[in-house]
Amino acid sequence: MTPLGPQLAVFLREYLPSQREMSVQTSDTYSYAFQLLVCFAADRLKITPSELIVEQLDAALVLAFLEHLEKKRDNCARTRNSRLAAIKTFFKFLEYRLPSCLDQAQRIRAIPVKKTDEVIIGYLNREEIQALLDAPDPSTRYGLRDRAMLHLGFAGGLRVSELVGLDLADLTLHTQPSVRVMGKGRRQRVLPLWKETAGTLRAWLKVRGEPKGTGLFQNARGELMTRSGFKYIVKKYVRMASVKQPSLAKKRVSPHSLSHASA
Repeated sequence: MTPLGPQLAVFLREYLPSQREMSVQTSDTYSYAFQLLVCFAADRLKITPSELIVEQLDAALVLAFLEHLEKKRDNCARTRNSRLAAIKTFFKFLEYRLPSCLDQAQRIRAIPVKKTDEVIIGYLNREEIQALLDAPDPSTRYGLRDRAMLHLGFAGGLRVSELVGLDLADLTLHTQPSVRVMGKGRRQRVLPLWKETAGTLRAWLKVRGEPKGTGLFQNARGELMTRSGFKYIVKKYVRMASVKQPSLAKKRVSPHSLSHASA
């Protein structure tokens, strides 16, 4: 019998960032998937998470977990597939460390993904995006932060994970303002910034202060802004902007809509 904890620790702390060279955001997504799985398995087996062993995470339990995600947590098929991908990667990792689980790993990696419909990104026209950019209150600390995030997300066409993962060191505001972005596959790109976008970032940095951590955008606890946190921000300002632009209320606007707006 093999304790799950040590294997999972090596997988998350060493294998993903070092050998697979996964980004911090992807590693965090995998970590959250296993947080959910471990809590589900412990509750189902009536034991504590620290008592779990690898052999207990068989295909039947994984299938029950995936069903739990869809029926109890109301996760869509895309999220369900993302959690399954994390589990499959873990068992591929175990194949080379734990030969006794080869059959178990094969059965889990044979679990099929669910077909998903192609998501249509909400399209925003010039008036709608301007109303959204103007919605945050520039007289407040978090209004300045949110305004800077929305402007940068729109001007740079950034993915949410790229936006919330930015560090202070990634930003250059002297001479030719620009931002260095770490994208998928750890590929870097440097984007020039519009004058207005650079202005919103300067205004945010003036009130940001020096909370612990080097993240460019931080939440009220001084921690790095999360994807769910930014999603909440966008949703809040869409409601506010809808007063000025009622057409926004009729559209499905997500954080990704910022990078698909009409310039």
